[in-house]
Amino acid sequence: QLVESGGGSVQAGGSLRLSCQASGYTYNRFSMGWFRQAPGKKREGVATIDSDGNASYTDSVKGRFTISRDNTKNTLYLQMNSLKPEDTAMYYCAADFRSVSFTMGASYWGQGTQVTVSS
Repeated sequence: QLVESGGGSVQAGGSLRLSCQASGYTYNRFSMGWFRQAPGKKREGVATIDSDGNASYTDSVKGRFTISRDNTKNTLYLQMNSLKPEDTAMYYCAADFRSVSFTMGASYWGQGTQVTVSS
């Protein structure tokens, strides 16, 4: 089970930190990621992190977002700084025992948390 939290409304330039609490599996062996979907748009990958802590980001968030994981707390994080109106979307946590991919997605998904950035 994956449960996201930390979404909300913020003005452009602000920050938010999303959290994803995982349960029901050996968290530290799974690859994790964050995806987002804005109204009328396709889901897109935002960031991924593997079991070794190697991270990757989509170009539009590089330098602004940081993905991290705390294996002692079974929790995934997404620190989002310098937020822009175009970051407005529902953000989803994802997990997979093999790999989380921007193109292939993942096997397990949370319910999402809304992020709204106003100009």
